[in-house]
Amino acid sequence: MIEVSQLCKRFGETCAVDGVSFRVGEGEAFGLLGPNGAGKTTTILMLVGALRPDAGQVALGGRPDPTRPEVRRIIGVAPQGLAIYPELSGQENLAFFGRVYGLSGAKLAARVDWALEFAGLSERRKDRAGSYSGGMQRRLNLACALVHEPRVLVCDEPTVGVDPQSRNHIFESLEQLRSEGLTLLYTTHYMEEAQRLCDRVAIMDHGRVLALDTVPALIERHGGTSLVEAELGELPPPDLDLPGELNERSLRVSTERPFEVVAQLGRSGVAIERLRVDRPDLERVFLQLTGRRLRD
Repeated sequence: MIEVSQLCKRFGETCAVDGVSFRVGEGEAFGLLGPNGAGKTTTILMLVGALRPDAGQVALGGRPDPTRPEVRRIIGVAPQGLAIYPELSGQENLAFFGRVYGLSGAKLAARVDWALEFAGLSERRKDRAGSYSGGMQRRLNLACALVHEPRVLVCDEPTVGVDPQSRNHIFESLEQLRSEGLTLLYTTHYMEEAQRLCDRVAIMDHGRVLALDTVPALIERHGGTSLVEAELGELPPPDLDLPGELNERSLRVSTERPFEVVAQLGRSGVAIERLRVDRPDLERVFLQLTGRRLRD
């Protein structure tokens, strides 16, 4: 459904995107992750036709050049910056974006009703969007991207800065759309969202794709070992053979088989006051590949 081939984009001396390639199948949820300045937003702008690449190609649904209107019609875009009109009501915002994509009459009315229900805004449909809470505005922003029934949805940080209830509503709504076959390109700084939602993930930095695979495969390849930490109730006998590093009553074990280590501790007879198992996850993979240095 989405084919990105060797995309490049420079801004003066800065190479924002440097040979990025990936494919997203129909009905797939694909995560595009990276720190600030990694090139994600520039890649998305080229993918949706808002920015022309210096080199490379984008095809959507087998059609090249997303700047063409007939290609743009299959895309819905929910940008990180809210793309709604605060002086218009929720219903008027949705109707406006529906008309932009050629909807009218009964079809437009039906899609507006659907989008209001989708966003949980049916009871506030006639209120100005500027009077909505931040979470309600974010939900309306997503609904505006979906009102024309696109085949591809691009979400750039759709849950940033919202209350937990709105974040959960947005995320569950996206999961439902994914189950119905919508193709989803998803960027987020919440690693647990990408780990839960996405079939595959690409991690970008400095304009390039550093790794691309399923989440389990990325964790296996780049996540490192698990860490077992145990706080012992008392100092163990000096002749007791324990795994890992013991510092007074604190035991730390780096292992690929954490539950075997826990079982070994149980058999040893030591008294354990507290036990923690830190298993590799997508956040650890992200930090391993992109580093821990702060990005502004």
